[in-house]
Amino acid sequence: MTTILLAEPRGFCAGVDRAIEIVERAIAKFGAPIYVRHEIVHNTYVVNDLKSKGAIFIEELDDVPPGATLVFSAHGVSLAIQNEAQARGFRIFDATCPLVTKVHVEVAKLHKEGYEFIMIGHKGHPEVEGTMGQLDSGIHLVEDVKDVALIHPTQTEKLAIVTQTTLSVDDAAEIAAAVKARFPNVREPKQQDICYATQNRQDAVKIMSPQVDIVIVVGSPTSSNSNRLREVARKLGTESYMVDNADELQPQWFEGRQRVGLTAGASAPEVLVKAVIDRIKALGAVSVQTMSGIEETVKFPLPKGLRLDDALLPTTASSMP
Repeated sequence: MTTILLAEPRGFCAGVDRAIEIVERAIAKFGAPIYVRHEIVHNTYVVNDLKSKGAIFIEELDDVPPGATLVFSAHGVSLAIQNEAQARGFRIFDATCPLVTKVHVEVAKLHKEGYEFIMIGHKGHPEVEGTMGQLDSGIHLVEDVKDVALIHPTQTEKLAIVTQTTLSVDDAAEIAAAVKARFPNVREPKQQDICYATQNRQDAVKIMSPQVDIVIVVGSPTSSNSNRLREVARKLGTESYMVDNADELQPQWFEGRQRVGLTAGASAPEVLVKAVIDRIKALGAVSVQTMSGIEETVKFPLPKGLRLDDALLPTTASSMP
């Protein structure tokens, strides 16, 4: 084995950076503990790091004491959760990715115009639950092409497609085509719902995969966009594995491999990538090359009420050594 080829871009996106910073700023400003509904992002390392700083992750609002500070995760929450949290009087900061919020706003707008929705996404994923939870009814989930034949909207004149932001671009397009074939008048998003970071990371893997013998994706099992990166490589015929950290690498994966491709999901910090590089080097890699790729400059503003002197801030997960 000689070379590690690093995908570009990889790792943290603007929505993840923002979500982590919201939790860290809330802890710095209001003191621990800060309560977070659901994992702020789907990465074990990030969640454990924030726990060590004073974040408590919960699923039920009953577990949040009166008067506490509560942060909604980057995946978004249903209207019912928002309303209940407000009624309980918590100090609330919403770390929902603005690209997910954009989907929520579109659903609310079109709902007022009489639309029903077909949502392409994975059942049980918190982003899907949050988006579907923007309405009491009239939103139908499809996970694959087969599901398209099973849904029964109450009318077909006003139907719109919405999509989970972290899906495989190709899979989502295939399902959307099946929806359009069954419902020719369906309204598609003006700009696709799949986020720029998901698209960019998948495109990088598509370019990288034919150049390598194996692809390693750094990401936690619960991370949708990380799982999709592994699938993209496999569909292109390249053996691929996903690891939460360097300890999960198996030496036999690299036997006889000359070129190893390495990428990371949008919720995986670069510190994990560096540890994986070190481990693969220990197994025989002698050089690291970084692909040329899109430079991401997107940055999302923080919620009001979290302005702090930067000198008071703890080190963010994105800049940890």
